[in-house]
Amino acid sequence: MNMKVSEEGSADPRPLHQRIAADLREEILSGELLPGSTLPSTQQLRERFGVANATIQKALQVLKDEGMLLGRAGANVSVREHRQRTIQPAITIVPAPPGQPYVWLTKVPRPGESGAIELLEVAEVQPPGEVAGALGLPDGGTAVRRSQLLRINGEPAELVTSYYPIELARGTAMMENRKIKGGTPRLLKDMGYPPRKSVDLVSARVPTQEQYRRLELPSDLPVLRTFRVVYSDDERPIEATVMVKASHLYELQYELTGETESA
Repeated sequence: MNMKVSEEGSADPRPLHQRIAADLREEILSGELLPGSTLPSTQQLRERFGVANATIQKALQVLKDEGMLLGRAGANVSVREHRQRTIQPAITIVPAPPGQPYVWLTKVPRPGESGAIELLEVAEVQPPGEVAGALGLPDGGTAVRRSQLLRINGEPAELVTSYYPIELARGTAMMENRKIKGGTPRLLKDMGYPPRKSVDLVSARVPTQEQYRRLELPSDLPVLRTFRVVYSDDERPIEATVMVKASHLYELQYELTGETESA
């Protein structure tokens, strides 16, 4: 697609190099530019976008910092093997088999990759309003907050903050400052509160300072934020979780099966 960009008359207020990076990023993620392929030359990109060489180099550097391109100034620049992965969020509410690791550790990393969980905090808190409402807490009610950073091959992958009603968590491993073997879905099931249903709200957000720092984000790209409420028997809410991922590295896959109407 040939499209020139200009400073004047544009409804897009972003700097030129960011606009160019956005167009090239979309072509990489959509498969128009395939992994391993060589990017058009600087001269070709200059002619396509109608900008100076320095602007093209700044745009390419943005994508290099994001891990999408490989190469150095004066050499061919190629598309890096895709780092973006497709996640099926529903798998993480399924309790792991007895004695087995948390499902995320076995389902999300690709073959040859290693997953790890860093426990950041365990505390009794008055949760944010959206969490208190989802858990049906009374005014001033408290919950146990467990914050974790999930890593793949040592790199930050997802920041997860989960809340559990205090009456459910008190006296259990959820209150302890240690990781739970099999994860909380396994623990909740063993306690008699099997996860039956989850409701996810997915949005794109500007990252907070903590999210930017914890996830080691390369630029001002938005993050994917999933707010999940997990229910057990009798529609009882047993968990509310905020999951945050870098938007350029992940896409979410949901499979919906509907009834087929006969004529």
